[in-house]
Parts: sequence; structure tokens; C-alpha cells
Amino acid sequence: MPELPEVEVVRRGLERWVAGRTVATVEVLHPRAVRRHLEGVDHFVADLTGATVAAAHRRGKYLWLPLARDGVPTGRVLVAHLGMSGQLLVEKPSEPPEKHLRARFTFTDGGRELRFVDQRTFGGLATEDAGDDGLPVRVAHIAVDPLADDFDADAFAAALRRRRTEVKRALLDQTLIGGVGNIYADESLWRARLHGARPTDKLTRRQVEDLLEGIRDVLAESLAQGGTSFDSLYVDVNGQSGYFSRSLAVYGQLDRPCPRCGTPIRRESFMNRSSYSCPVCQPRPRAVRGDGPRVRRS
Repeated sequence: MPELPEVEVVRRGLERWVAGRTVATVEVLHPRAVRRHLEGVDHFVADLTGATVAAAHRRGKYLWLPLARDGVPTGRVLVAHLGMSGQLLVEKPSEPPEKHLRARFTFTDGGRELRFVDQRTFGGLATEDAGDDGLPVRVAHIAVDPLADDFDADAFAAALRRRRTEVKRALLDQTLIGGVGNIYADESLWRARLHGARPTDKLTRRQVEDLLEGIRDVLAESLAQGGTSFDSLYVDVNGQSGYFSRSLAVYGQLDRPCPRCGTPIRRESFMNRSSYSCPVCQPRPRAVRGDGPRVRRS
């Protein structure tokens, strides 16, 4: 699933190509694309037709664009979640429709149109009211992400220690820290020399500082490289793939040498997914040795 860097790359593309334009027409080609819009397809279309979209925003893995009419904010926002395979593409109207095109937006200026393409249809679009803080209701529970100016490192450290869970589980909790998923959790833990099973309440202040530094560094580096693209599904609004996958230290690197010590990378089962780590740089904490999931090699 796209994580913070991949979604932020899309946000920047929307900011450049869509913000400030007025919607002329909306075409929904698959009802699942707007299943989160509970009022139905016709209401979704009417809510957007004639509306001007403002600056693009992101919180965690959600995107939204505030709407206005005649220069006056309506208090409504267009919200998008890309799910597993969703793409928001900016295309010339003359370009043929993509195989998995689910929704199409044209604009009154006659320029490039916005297309929502989603092979697996796990993503979705909706319009809804924004709260007093400008956040869509469905986004309000998501924590500020670590690259945001208003991220409170001290509050994060205190909340992390209170969780009394495994550190990787905590990193994937979007109410604690926004935008971090499986890939960047593994990469951040490797940089901090922490195994994902380490209990959060046993972390020292220095370990939390190293972890947060690792999170911020890996997210920033991935963002600079356009995100991580393992296949053609993870692209920016122009259909271009990111190339941070070439810089991954542990994620997906089973049996390849650790970039730091040369030990083969291991893979372990984790919440119906996989975790990757270095057995030397990131030893399992003694208290849970033998209690956690077995290493699965393939």
C-alpha cells in the first residue's frame, strides 16, 4: 500500500496540476470508486460539478482538496484514499482511457483532466464536510506525520512508551504517527538498530530519538526520490514511478547482505505481512526470544 512519501508525491502533483481549477464534468465509471460517499453517485457528481478545487492537503495516507463556489469556500472537501492500487493521474483529454479507469474529472479551462484509476478498487473518493480545523471528518483521527512542522517529538516519545506493545506495531498505528507503513517501519527500525518486537515501554530516550531520526530521514529520502515503486501501480500524477526501491536496506532484501554488517537479511511473519531485519544489527530482545513468529525463508 502507498505510504507517506508516495501519497505526498501525488499531493504535490495535484497542487501543481489541479488546484485552482473549476470542475466542468464528473464521470463515475465504477460505483466502488465512490462507495465511501454514502449519499450516492448522483450526489457526488452534483457536489463537485461547478466547484473550484483549492490547495491539495494530506494527512497520513489521505488526500483532500477543499471546494469553493464563486470564490467562497463551501466547507466541503474532496477526499481520496489510494488503497492498494489507486492512482490519480493528470492526462490530456485526447489520451485513451486506462483499462481500470474508475472516475474522470474535466475542467472548465479545457486542459488536462484528472483520472482516478484503480485496478483492485480498494481505494475511493468522497466529498464530505470539513471540521472547524479544516480536516475531513474521516481524517481527524490520524496523527500528525513526522515530517509536519507541527509534529511534537516529545509528545510522540511519551505516547510511544505508554503503548506497552511491540515497537513496529506502534509505528503502524496511525493514531500515534501518521503515514508510516510496513516498508518505512522496517527501514526506520534498521536505521535505529531496533528489532520490531522490542517493547515500547523498554525503549530508552536515546533509542526513541534514534528511531524518530530514522523515520524522518528515510521518509525524506524516499520523498526526494519519488517514493518506492515495486510495480507500475505506484506512480505520480504523470504516471512516473519513484526509485527509492533501489535504496532499501532491508525491506524485500531477503538473504542479501546487510548494508551495515554484511549479514544476510531475514524475513519474519508479521500481522499477515512480512518484516525484514538484520539478525546482527537488530537482534530480537531477549524477553521475547523464541516467543515470536518463526523466521520464514523463501
